[in-house]
Amino acid sequence: MSDSRCSWCHGDKLYTRYHDEEWGVPCHSDQKLFEFLILEGAQAGLSWITILKRREGYRKAFHQFNVQQVARMTEQDVDKLMQDEGIIRNRLKIRSAIKNARAFIKVQEEFGSFNQYLWSFVNHQPINNQRQLMSEVPATTEISDRMSKDLKKRGFSFVGSTICYAYMQAMGLVNDHLVSCPSYIKSNSIVGHNISRQRR
Repeated sequence: MSDSRCSWCHGDKLYTRYHDEEWGVPCHSDQKLFEFLILEGAQAGLSWITILKRREGYRKAFHQFNVQQVARMTEQDVDKLMQDEGIIRNRLKIRSAIKNARAFIKVQEEFGSFNQYLWSFVNHQPINNQRQLMSEVPATTEISDRMSKDLKKRGFSFVGSTICYAYMQAMGLVNDHLVSCPSYIKSNSIVGHNISRQRR
């Protein structure tokens, strides 16, 4: 893939690989949706590359993002994780991960899956934006505002509208690759393939 990639991913191989292989690819796995909900919340106030470099640390700390196990974590676990150099040692964010796991399970019970709930915000089909410049990419949208409000109502934390929009981008609810980026076409192809399969 050429240097016509979205400019934000340049400068680090880990960042570039994440951009090429994951960012903007529609995700329907509850486990991965939970993982990124926690990682996006952990990122608040920090750069995304800071979190990516600690991703394995988060997987170890939070039971490979098994939501049931995370939901059972206690304040003693929080104290232990405050000593874990593999993650961001912020007590509020660690507690939020546990709180969000419990809220996540309630959503699964109500909707059948978190995937079903989350994708309802975009009518179960990715929004294919056609950005020419990075300056055209918003920090929030009306949909991320609604998502943030509803998540907070359901007991989630670290889910402000900016975090929700970053989450939507990461999980492929929106395709915000620039049209000049090779991944823009790749993401569209994946979306088209999935829609075709659903219609069979």
